[in-house]
Amino acid sequence: MNKKVVAVVVTYNRKELLKECINSLENQTYKTLRILVVDNASTDGTEEFVRSLNNPQIIYKNTGANLGGAGGFQFGIKKGTELNPDYLWLMDDDSIPTPNALEKLMEEANQIGEFGFLASKVLWKDNSMCNMNIPKITLNRKLKDFNGGPKKIIMGTFVSFFVPVKIIKEVGLPIKEFFIWADDFEYSRRISQKYPSYFIPESIVIHKCKSNNGSNIVNDTPNRFKRYEYAYRNEVYVYRREGIAGWIHLGLKTILHLTKVTMKSKNNKKRRIQIIWNATLKGFSFKPTIEQLRTDSGRK
Repeated sequence: MNKKVVAVVVTYNRKELLKECINSLENQTYKTLRILVVDNASTDGTEEFVRSLNNPQIIYKNTGANLGGAGGFQFGIKKGTELNPDYLWLMDDDSIPTPNALEKLMEEANQIGEFGFLASKVLWKDNSMCNMNIPKITLNRKLKDFNGGPKKIIMGTFVSFFVPVKIIKEVGLPIKEFFIWADDFEYSRRISQKYPSYFIPESIVIHKCKSNNGSNIVNDTPNRFKRYEYAYRNEVYVYRREGIAGWIHLGLKTILHLTKVTMKSKNNKKRRIQIIWNATLKGFSFKPTIEQLRTDSGRK
């Protein structure tokens, strides 16, 4: 019997991209798949669109408020596991899996045996590697070999993140208080500290993000500054768990980013420096709770 998979798609006011994502999921070669659309209270007609599809394999859930990516994925994992699948397949609404992306993940899941999570190869719109979705193989090094067989990794992103439900039951849920950025690095690292996890080159997903430059406080626009307050705070939480190696990584990264802003930012230098410094300090005392899945009886 084929293992059951639920694709958890978190969306917020990107109906047109969501249409592409759902269409690509409906056309997967691996058919034992249900689609859970988690809507962070969109106002662009997303709910009406999803309900109009009238597909019993597509489930729509509205969070009731914009919980950010982190809160959306936590909400989605809770609702997804209620459907009793064997695996959850997490992705953003601008993720477009190629037709056999899930089939390739399932093939490797059966070959590898026990694992924590699997991550697809994520390409940008021009078929180059998507810079923001390159997994890490150590705290300081990103994967460089994107072809061949499975590659062991320690951190991946929530763009085609494939995880057994039994692992979720053991390690708990993503941290909703992260709101945005680094929630996937925290969650994937929490898993890989206990179980080997892998990059799967033959499973390919297109990430239709606006640019392939990644996010950089040095030259980003002021309307996006709030995101960096979450980013720097959240990363302190992620790396401080790694002991001395993590603290060294944080120290060097903080110095590097402050230096780059000082040398290269063309405006708002003081504000950019304040964000890095203040958010990093907040990270020292940031102690969110890791929530666990609960049974119907309310017990963990």
